[in-house]
Amino acid sequence: MNPLDEFTLTMNRRHLFSRTAGGLGSAALASLMEHDVRAEQKAGRNSTGGLPDLPHFSPKAKRVIFLFQSGAPSHIDLFDYKPRLTEAHGTELPDSVRQGQRITEMTQKQQTFPCASSIFRFRQHGKCGAWLSEVLPHTGSIADDIAIIRSVNTEAINHDPAITFINTGTQQLGKPSMGSWLSYGLGSESRDLPAYIVLISQGTGLAGGQPLFSRLWSSGFLPSSHQGVRFRSGNDPVLYLSDPPGLDRDSRRTMLDGLAQLNELKAESFGDPETRTRIAQYEMAFRMQSSVPELMDLADEPDNVFDLYGPASRNPGTYAANCLLARRLAERGVRFIQLFHRGWDQHGNLPNQIRGQCGDVDQPSAALIKDLKLRGMLDETLVIWGGEFGRTVYAQGKLTRQNYGRDHHGRCFSVWMAGGGVQGGVQHGQTDDYCYNVVKDSVHIRDLNATILHCLGIDHEKLTYRFQGLEQRLTGVESANVVDNVLA
Repeated sequence: MNPLDEFTLTMNRRHLFSRTAGGLGSAALASLMEHDVRAEQKAGRNSTGGLPDLPHFSPKAKRVIFLFQSGAPSHIDLFDYKPRLTEAHGTELPDSVRQGQRITEMTQKQQTFPCASSIFRFRQHGKCGAWLSEVLPHTGSIADDIAIIRSVNTEAINHDPAITFINTGTQQLGKPSMGSWLSYGLGSESRDLPAYIVLISQGTGLAGGQPLFSRLWSSGFLPSSHQGVRFRSGNDPVLYLSDPPGLDRDSRRTMLDGLAQLNELKAESFGDPETRTRIAQYEMAFRMQSSVPELMDLADEPDNVFDLYGPASRNPGTYAANCLLARRLAERGVRFIQLFHRGWDQHGNLPNQIRGQCGDVDQPSAALIKDLKLRGMLDETLVIWGGEFGRTVYAQGKLTRQNYGRDHHGRCFSVWMAGGGVQGGVQHGQTDDYCYNVVKDSVHIRDLNATILHCLGIDHEKLTYRFQGLEQRLTGVESANVVDNVLA
């Protein structure tokens, strides 16, 4: 029986009046909680905490590492080589290319839209012959291990809706992130660490950068046990995880046992599944007090590993150090590991700034692929590298041969994938000679997300959660297709 119905049947008159003293607020809370009760009853739980009917088919990948480049890297300067664009440098972007498409507030008042060809040289890498920019030499060394998709696109043209869209499948706020969906559907392989962990680093290319709100790793309407947990650099990777001075482990254990008994009484009297979620989270935090310090202590990593990831990997909080931590988290069974690296929003002085950003991420990203491969983990770990959209071919601000900036561009951008379920050496999709529109094999971010789920053995149309009268899903209600061409 539904716990809410059972509770109603056992309530006496005096109990009713005491409970309704809170007025409409109590009724509203009960209605909000009801969908969680139904979902938990429907879901059941297997040994890892996932849904009993998942995966839907044999998965290639067990986990995901998403190397998210916040601020939007310029595909024109990194992945999408257009030699003919050199001839168009400084000329006006043709109306036939722009096609009246909307642009941001930052450039709509420009009188001209001069094309800016990339200042960087490109060359081919690997047996696959992938063209990559000179500022990505280490990525070039893994060209045969990655699939480059050059035709990803999104409707969003500003950062917050775009980063929300690619992480949650919609521009609307309040929806679960991809990591939360995977935690809900597949559970975790780790007993001592959360299923979904977030690491953030600041780029050297651009100070500050777009804000990263915690809702980007929120569980939304899913049970709160599936939200991402942010790990910070420093002595306290997770806030308030350490015991206060004077409290030993035995005292903490006794305190949690007593609190669990109180929460069980509350759960039995009301039936709110979030109460038992709190119990589970307290227990997870207790175990993390031992597992997190061991995870963050890199003393057991040999010098050759630090050399592989680069000198910055010895500095906590850097992108390189986070890539190394991502491998350690993957080894410990964390389902979804997401790195956010800020600083790619290069509206001006792009040539200098992007050199700094690539200096941050090129070697560590490639090292992560090589490290996973050496350890026999790449085949079961899906790695994704990309941002929320691309950059415009036309310059923002003053254009010279040596300097330019680029505005936001959602019509096309590049993402690479490697590992579990992905065929290395593939180059998918094509843009026009101006890197402005997709002309072949379009991949909407819904398609990208459907492909990620497919690698994990999930049919994106069947991973759903009933909320507000709809069977919600990561890929939404519009059409989404798995990109079969990049699959192994």
